[in-house]
Amino acid sequence: GQTQAFRRRLITGILLAAGAGKRFGGGKLKQVLPNGLAICVASARNLAAAVDHVVAVVRPGDTVIYDLLAAEPNIKIVVCERAEDGMGHSLAAAVAASPIDTDWIVALGDMPLIKPETIRAVAESVENGAAFAMPNYKRQRGHPVGIHSRFRADLIALEGDAGARAIIAANNSAVTFVEVDDSGVLVDVDTIADYKNLTR
Repeated sequence: GQTQAFRRRLITGILLAAGAGKRFGGGKLKQVLPNGLAICVASARNLAAAVDHVVAVVRPGDTVIYDLLAAEPNIKIVVCERAEDGMGHSLAAAVAASPIDTDWIVALGDMPLIKPETIRAVAESVENGAAFAMPNYKRQRGHPVGIHSRFRADLIALEGDAGARAIIAANNSAVTFVEVDDSGVLVDVDTIADYKNLTR
């Protein structure tokens, strides 16, 4: 048969769920939202609905989060042995565990309100050639972040706690902003107060 002129690029969602949640007092990702889902599961489902597959990173010994995410379809779980040393290590581990020829959507496990269509719009921006893509809501940049496959080596080399920030800062002119009507791109759960705001 005829070959398609344009094959959509593979998109891997990375769910960063390896943080200790110190400002929360620990255990924030397993807290339950009004819809009955744990924060990390809601974040994972929104991501999974918009990408080809998800790689979730958890820290060693966090069996609760591991089990919650393992029960979800289409999610590969990576235990990052150096998660305590910062988000850079988690991101590097996830990229190393993903297919060679893929773009990425990097999402945080504590941001459960982002709409799948928002994530999809960010992904499409990268598919269309953007080096990096971020949602922009009312002039505020949010999450998740789309990253083009050509940064694979840079991502795998990450260490410390900067995450992809250093790579993005070095290529700031290459960031494409995707205008969205989704306040969820700004809402993360760092503190007990944040959680109460979500659940009241």
